[in-house]
Amino acid sequence: MQVIVVGAGPGGMMAAICAAEAGAEVTLLEKKQRPGRKMRITGKGRCNITNAADTDTIIKNIHGNGHFLYSVLHAFNNRDVMDFFERAGVPLKVERGNRVFPQSDKAEDAVEALIQRLRELGVTLLTDCTVQGILQEEGHVAGVRTADSRVFQAERVILATGGASYPVTGSTGDGYRMAKALGHTVTPILPSLVPLETEETWVKEVQGLSLRNVRVRLLVEGKRKEELFGEMMFTHFGVTGPLVLSLSRRAAQLLREGTLLELSINMKPALTPEQLDARIQRDFQRYQRKNLKNAMTDLLPQRLIPIVLDAAYLDEEKSVHQVTAQERRRLRDALQDLTLTITGTRPIAEAIVTAGGISVKEINPKSMESKLVKGLYFVGEMVDVDAYTGGYNLQAAFSMGAAAGSWSAREERKSTNDK
Repeated sequence: MQVIVVGAGPGGMMAAICAAEAGAEVTLLEKKQRPGRKMRITGKGRCNITNAADTDTIIKNIHGNGHFLYSVLHAFNNRDVMDFFERAGVPLKVERGNRVFPQSDKAEDAVEALIQRLRELGVTLLTDCTVQGILQEEGHVAGVRTADSRVFQAERVILATGGASYPVTGSTGDGYRMAKALGHTVTPILPSLVPLETEETWVKEVQGLSLRNVRVRLLVEGKRKEELFGEMMFTHFGVTGPLVLSLSRRAAQLLREGTLLELSINMKPALTPEQLDARIQRDFQRYQRKNLKNAMTDLLPQRLIPIVLDAAYLDEEKSVHQVTAQERRRLRDALQDLTLTITGTRPIAEAIVTAGGISVKEINPKSMESKLVKGLYFVGEMVDVDAYTGGYNLQAAFSMGAAAGSWSAREERKSTNDK
């Protein structure tokens, strides 16, 4: 069986490996000079390979069509991914939140393990090779045509070209165009796992400041839409960090609808309003001879104090013993409901993941084969599937790749869609 894989990202490389292991003759075409460009920079260069949670938890964290991946995640699960890399000589470790990383903390090691396995299996890897279109005959793929007019013939083609984020790595949306040309539906493309921009300019004064163990609510016209607990960070343009990135997909959708979108930050989520008020009173008693800006150092990072006091309409030079009960309540509310107005996301080119893509309704969930064109398979970020941070997106890519690779190598001409 001749199999062509377009795109040497994590999903494409895994597809090529599994197709070759199943006996196919595989050619892997990559538009960039080096395979795995995006994978090399994931997890800040450490590569969060997968998540060690059970499969049901993984599906819950793939908030964009996670249930579509039920079959492929059970056929090739996180344990299979971990076993693959450990057999390939990449020892792994599990960190907070069940995140799995190479012990070396080097994404390069994970990428090289995939490339080495491709070599062992005799996969033909061609780099600097841009695929321009998919060839088909009577509803079945026949191969691909490259930008320099070369034709590669094959009975099976696996598209794994990535989304539209980090275009410098090769993810420039080519796959969407090729899929559309074959009649596939591409759902609206949105940035996911992306920082958010704010109307408030005071964020510049605290850029680089991280807040841990905070609760953030996404508000639409004042009504709560989503709420998460975790860590965030201020930037010169707004906010970022794991918590914000996880909320960003929903934020991008809501912004597209033109609604008023706000982010409410509770910096003391472990305390009830009454407990926080008692805590403030204890601090004020301790620092009763100081002014407000110097009496709140136990409650907040120094740079954030004037911002919170301003949100509470309090003069930072006011003496603590002059603060009224009503003013203290305003301070309490500012600590548990510091609100930012979200004006947009950062550009999709800066997003870690692309939300949207080829409609899952047109893909067989067991094999990842197109329901419209026999012998055509889709893998990875170009499919309308995306997840929270934590290794879930890479796991999804590996599972889709393993399914497409193994099914594409089968000799029977009858597709899985006919069964």
